[in-house]
Amino acid sequence: MNRNNPYFFVVLMSIVGLMSCNPSSGQSEFLNEKAADIEKIEKTDDEWKKELPEMTYFVMREAGTERAFTGKLLKNKEEGTYVCGACELPLFSSETKFKSGTGWPSFYQPIKPGYVLEKEDNSLGVKRIEVLCARCDGHLGHVFNDGPEPTGLRYCLNSAALGFEAEKP
Repeated sequence: MNRNNPYFFVVLMSIVGLMSCNPSSGQSEFLNEKAADIEKIEKTDDEWKKELPEMTYFVMREAGTERAFTGKLLKNKEEGTYVCGACELPLFSSETKFKSGTGWPSFYQPIKPGYVLEKEDNSLGVKRIEVLCARCDGHLGHVFNDGPEPTGLRYCLNSAALGFEAEKP
């Protein structure tokens, strides 16, 4: 493709973006262990469909993605806890949220190891790491190795998969 072609940089940036989606390490289906103190919640698709708003169901039960820069929690600056949008398990603290510029809420660390599960995802022909709630197995988003210190991770999550509990004064 010729560099003078107006689509050259669009294609180039798309390729660079896909290449930057390298996962953390691991070969098994789940790349980390479940937390021992979490009691699993198991429901049928019909039960989830009745309980969850349409977009939340699409994201969490069908591994969908909300459009970038549209999520209700993207610009939230309140102090508090981000919880699972389906089962309310506390997942991320506002203290670990950062502005990634990607269009989705981003965090560098979960509240507790094992509260989120990581699973290899090859659904777009690119190896990525999917992030799931450890209690209800709901899809939250993906984790990438391009986040800030101290972890270097970016948990890129859908607002539709999260709830928020403001810190009480």
